[in-house]
Amino acid sequence: MASEEELFANIDALLAEEPQLPPPAERARLREAAGITQARLAQALKSTTQTVKNWENGRSEPKPPRLEAYQRLLKGWAAKYPAHGAPAAPAPMAAPQPEVPEAFTGPAAPDATETETAAPVQAPAVQTAPGRPATPRRPAAKEAAKPATDPRFPHGPLAVLDGDGSAYGIDGIVLDCPATTVPELVEWTLKESGLGAAKLNRYGKDSDPLIVLTAAAAVKLGLPERLEGHEQRRSLRLPEDHPVVKQVAKAKWQLTQRGFGPWARIYRKAQGRERQCVQLAILSWDALDERSWPGVSDMEPADTARVLGVYAQRVITPRGSTAVSGLELMTALRPPTKAVQDPETGNWVSGYNAGSLGTEPMDPAPPEATPEHPVVVNSGWTGGFLNEEAYQWVRSVETLTDEECTLPFAVGLDLNTAFLAAAARLTVGLSAPDHFHGPKFNPKIPGSWLVDLSRIELDPRLPSPFTPEGTRPTGPAWYQTHTVAYAQELGYDVHPIEAYLRRETGAYLDPWHDRLKNAYVDTLADLGVTRDLDDRQFLAAMERHKQADPALAAVLTAIKATVKGGVGKLRERPQGRHYKEGETWPALQRPTWRPDIRAAVISKARVNMHRKLNNMAKMTGLFPLAVLSDCVVYPSLGESPLDFLPYAASGKPQPGGFRLGPTPGLAKLEGVQSMLWAVDLMEKGLNPARHIKGGDAVLDEGE
Repeated sequence: MASEEELFANIDALLAEEPQLPPPAERARLREAAGITQARLAQALKSTTQTVKNWENGRSEPKPPRLEAYQRLLKGWAAKYPAHGAPAAPAPMAAPQPEVPEAFTGPAAPDATETETAAPVQAPAVQTAPGRPATPRRPAAKEAAKPATDPRFPHGPLAVLDGDGSAYGIDGIVLDCPATTVPELVEWTLKESGLGAAKLNRYGKDSDPLIVLTAAAAVKLGLPERLEGHEQRRSLRLPEDHPVVKQVAKAKWQLTQRGFGPWARIYRKAQGRERQCVQLAILSWDALDERSWPGVSDMEPADTARVLGVYAQRVITPRGSTAVSGLELMTALRPPTKAVQDPETGNWVSGYNAGSLGTEPMDPAPPEATPEHPVVVNSGWTGGFLNEEAYQWVRSVETLTDEECTLPFAVGLDLNTAFLAAAARLTVGLSAPDHFHGPKFNPKIPGSWLVDLSRIELDPRLPSPFTPEGTRPTGPAWYQTHTVAYAQELGYDVHPIEAYLRRETGAYLDPWHDRLKNAYVDTLADLGVTRDLDDRQFLAAMERHKQADPALAAVLTAIKATVKGGVGKLRERPQGRHYKEGETWPALQRPTWRPDIRAAVISKARVNMHRKLNNMAKMTGLFPLAVLSDCVVYPSLGESPLDFLPYAASGKPQPGGFRLGPTPGLAKLEGVQSMLWAVDLMEKGLNPARHIKGGDAVLDEGE
């Protein structure tokens, strides 16, 4: 009789064999029997319609991991739609999952049937409390609820809880929440609400459910309506002896080190693969910053749920400020670990996920750090720092011509999410920096280079591409790779004195860019600003898009704030009046504290801006009046950018300069003012772009 080891070895050998697919004609029959189009199947398998056609006519065969996923789908269809009236096969039993160490919260083992986005897993029916069912009881909007995308989370990623116990979710759903204390709310959320969101990467984690509390709900749960104190309200926390904090501890729940503030995370230690964590956001404690979520805190609960729900579905379930969410999105799309099999024991353990930033923080090179960083203070570094920041430049009044001064208008052009566009296909370092003396410059290696660019002579009517102030460098300085590469592009030899370079590289931000770009473009399209509009139609649509749907306009603002805040968070500075120079601060414990990546994004964005300015000067003879970050002001004969942007005889925009459109990196009209007003500001040393935009555009590091 065969031993258990022999039987398992035989089964493993069968599992290792390449999946066998039915003939091409049968594949097409099964798909048609299920009523699924080739386009929809291609979308599910992250492929193309033509590829699916090739599979069904025998011209090509799928490759892993699509091969396993396609086989699983065909087997399921074959059981439902047998050929020639054959009886349907019984549903296969689920295979047991291998045990996973408690410390590892990722997937237990790589599933051979998983595609890049994990397939939904059927969960038991949601339990309900007696007399208060956790089911929709009335619609909060006229449109019908859409089908849930994941049966484990039938009610979406979040809910806004009001004082009467109504929890407003996405798609107009309303749940009854019987909780009268915070611990009861946490239990209800995890066991009965059906809230949550599936992971964004096969190696990642599902998003914890978010409960947003109105002022009335907060008071009902025993929380103060407002947090008062000397510090900014979003920095305040409940004291440890507050009754609600004691309730949480007594129920054996824990708070993170940030305590019970506007964004509170309440959790218990994970049991195997099951996370037990709920995120709370308290509206009356200024959880939603007005700059990032304009007007959302004052909306009705159903409308607030709609805004946050669209953001959660297109970006990520909010986990704090938009800056925090931007950083969390990076990690969710590039998880630091994945399940790997130990060759010695055969057990599945947590291992490094290639292309990620790993699990441990990394010290920057001294010139990439901030002056208060321990790397700088402890080493006594005096060699200077990277100064890769966004433009804040005003053209010298002396360079204005009489013809320019007689033009009646100053027109502002703002690039759509310029820093997001700069993150596309951006190669960054993944390993620690190595120090080199006298290296030969290589534009493909990310890092920091000490080089003298002061001898480069450029047109004074344009800002220098090498400094954020737009002034000419005065001697050797540290620059990110993109800045030095642009000097080469302009035709100058560069001879670095020394450099800090990284050997392991990758396009870490690519999935982050893709998700945020799609969110931005899709939300603009919902507001009537689509890619098929011509330039005049685009400007007209942008003029009215905020009035078309204030809720979606707030989502758009939040998406833009997520981009800038996420990039800024890569170099978060110490906060609080008790900080002392040379001490560490909490942000340094994150693998995502990477000032070199922030510098790479900003350097590329500034270089992109200068390239467009230079091309515009060559094509039109026009020179800007001022640049602030992603906004540039031009003198103009008319009040529309159509009066000065370069167009070919066919009417199409000329490539290389500024172009209008909804895509990140393209321009939109930001404002129109009097040319005399702009010159008056310039004579006073003020930036017209700052006033046209209505504020500055720094990449916030402190949220």
